[in-house]
Parts: sequence; structure tokens; C-alpha cells
Amino acid sequence: MESIIKDQLLTFLLKHNLITRQQHGFLARHSTVTNLLESLNYWSLTIKNSHSIDIAYIDYRKAFDSVSHVKLITKLSGYGLSVRLLNWIWAYLSDRSQVVCVDGRLSNSGKLVNGVPQGSVFGPVLFLLFINDVIDIFSPGVTARLFADDLKLYVEIVTDVDHFLLQNNLIKLEEWSRLWQLNISVKNVIF
Repeated sequence: MESIIKDQLLTFLLKHNLITRQQHGFLARHSTVTNLLESLNYWSLTIKNSHSIDIAYIDYRKAFDSVSHVKLITKLSGYGLSVRLLNWIWAYLSDRSQVVCVDGRLSNSGKLVNGVPQGSVFGPVLFLLFINDVIDIFSPGVTARLFADDLKLYVEIVTDVDHFLLQNNLIKLEEWSRLWQLNISVKNVIF
């Protein structure tokens, strides 16, 4: 059932150009390689033009586990999905629980109130749709590439003002992330 709904939903979304072209995760003919090739091409042209480039790599901490079901359904309703499909997705996400097994012993069951099922057929598509609109917040001159929950932002530096363009858009990203309850992982920040 998940596969049928996933295939039909992706067909609808792609036909109507509703998934951002900057997303390279979990889509046919897209991969980490296509993501990197597009970025590398841009960077090479920038360097060929004797300009520098500022790049920021963003990773969300436990992104798939953090998706708010209510906020996801709100976003999905904006894609023009039928009420029946939205109800099915709500039922698919609701009343889930998990247990942990260590050395053959099971923990108590815990109810899940957030997250899309990892390892499922449909969960990754739901996550892509949850993060899909992040691209819309960025200013012209900022290029973004997504691979599922990994985001790369870059700006060609032609004038000193361009450094501020990236910083301002990182602030916008932090605000968007807070609104949608996705925590940016700052464990391995490199300056």
C-alpha cells in the first residue's frame, strides 16, 4: 500500500513541479553524485571567473525523528492533496510506538508523537515534502542544494556585501528551522 501511494504521490508532485529542483535525495535520477556535480560545476565556474565562494553545510539533528505530524499535515494540505489522502497519511503516522532491544531484552513501549517512519517506503517522501519549502526562504544570489536533510548553501563573492548575504540567509534558515522544529546540528561546526 505504501509503495502504491508513494508512486502515485510522486507522479503527481513531479508532474506539477511541486518538489524543488534543488532536492537530490530519494528521487529517481537524483543522488549525492548529481548534488555534488551541480555544486562542483558552479564552484568551478566561480573560480574560473576569479571570484571566491562562501559555503555553509547544514545538517539537521535527528531530522526524520523531529517532524511534527500536525505541521507535516499542514504542509501537505498546501500541495492540493485530497482530504482522503491526508486522512490516510494522518492514520499512517498516528498511534505508532517503539521499543528498544538490547541484549535480547525489550524496553517498555513508547508512543511516538513526532517523526516519519525510517526504513519505510513512504517516510522519506513525507520528509522531502516537509523540508521542500526551505528553498523558498533564500535570497537571490544564494544557491542551495538539498540531499534529504543535508543542506548546502553557497554564495559567489564578488563584493564585500556578498559575505553578509550568506550570513543573513543563515539567520533566515535558523528562524525557519525553529518554526518547523528542526534542530540544526552544531556539533561539528568548522570556521
